Amino acid sequence: METIFLKSLGGAGTVTGSKHLLKTPELTILVDCGLFQGIKTLREKNWEPLAISVEEIDLVILTHAHLDHCGYIPLLVKNGFRGKIYMTEPTAELTKLILLDSAKIQEEDARKANYHLYSKHHPAKPLYTRDDAERSFNYFYTVQENNAINLSDHIQCEFKPCGHIIGACSVAVTCFDKIIVFSGDIGRRHSEVLPINDFFTKADYLVMESTYGDRLHDNTNVYDSLQHWINLTVENQGNIIIPSFAVGRAQELLYIIHQLKKQKRIPHDLPVILDSPMAASATAIMVDYAEYTTVDKREWSAIVSGVDINRDYINTQEIIRDKKSKIIIAGSGMVTGGRVLEYLKHDLGSSRNTILVVGFQAEGTRGRALLNQSHELKIHGSYYPVRANIVELTGLSAHADQSGLMDGLANI
Repeated sequence: METIFLKSLGGAGTVTGSKHLLKTPELTILVDCGLFQGIKTLREKNWEPLAISVEEIDLVILTHAHLDHCGYIPLLVKNGFRGKIYMTEPTAELTKLILLDSAKIQEEDARKANYHLYSKHHPAKPLYTRDDAERSFNYFYTVQENNAINLSDHIQCEFKPCGHIIGACSVAVTCFDKIIVFSGDIGRRHSEVLPINDFFTKADYLVMESTYGDRLHDNTNVYDSLQHWINLTVENQGNIIIPSFAVGRAQELLYIIHQLKKQKRIPHDLPVILDSPMAASATAIMVDYAEYTTVDKREWSAIVSGVDINRDYINTQEIIRDKKSKIIIAGSGMVTGGRVLEYLKHDLGSSRNTILVVGFQAEGTRGRALLNQSHELKIHGSYYPVRANIVELTGLSAHADQSGLMDGLANI
């Protein structure tokens, strides 16, 4: 009997840093290659060496493009990995976008730390650079969904769409006649813009995400909730600020808001501003790969044409100075950085405004602090009082809840 070892190097005991190591007699495979995010003790793990020599890893399988699943790839290549990284086509395009953004942020953080001398490291260095990220793209290898791929004589894999974000898949690795399924991040039963999950029906072993494994999502209708809070805030002459993940969440929000306007449930002339270069690029990728969604390219184009997209940071202050009510969708989704911080500095202190929290907020993030009813938020060294309405909408989560996860298990 052939001996196969499975060890989680991340994504176990915490929801970030997903890395699952599969050691077989023929290949050593890393399923996902993510960064740890959240509190400092987690982020510091990104600087620790892996529990295996990089040269021992033959290939990487990437389930989807979120940073906690793909963000370690440039460091893996920087440290000597030279194998193929398997993923779907939309995942490849989104991963390039996300890794370049991650590298840019790290370079900027290191530069600020050196200028202000607030790092214990002298000089402070980024985990990896944009050049490192671009070099890793040479090892991307795209695959089609629902096709078996031979990795070696006795090992093959297959990708099946699992919702969550465009291009996201669960992966079955058939290894010496044993089937090991890695769920990736499983989407909700129903997405406004993605097909229903096509989960595997056979597995000897299952490695399943459990972000919401201990709870159920609120069944409140998302359209009704958005309609209520948007209209109430407009009546109060305030702004609706939505910290949003650039990939997946921003596009679903744009779709729903577009539908609410079409149905005349919110003011048709209410400005909608997408202030995130990465979200703008991710939206363009969504349009390019419309066949991976339930929305055709023509409708995506109509949605995008109804949005003011701001790519230039210089314009952000001008948008803030505009006193008209508006919907602002901006990164980052957990309020850890990005342009949403500029809007929050200005709008947190007024009860006229509403902050809609529409995604998972990791421990130690500003987004979690808002949900925990913190009375103030520290941004760029200063404290800002929280008087705005803080509203959580769990119905927009990209993750299946306990019931949805159990549905996936029931199919096997």
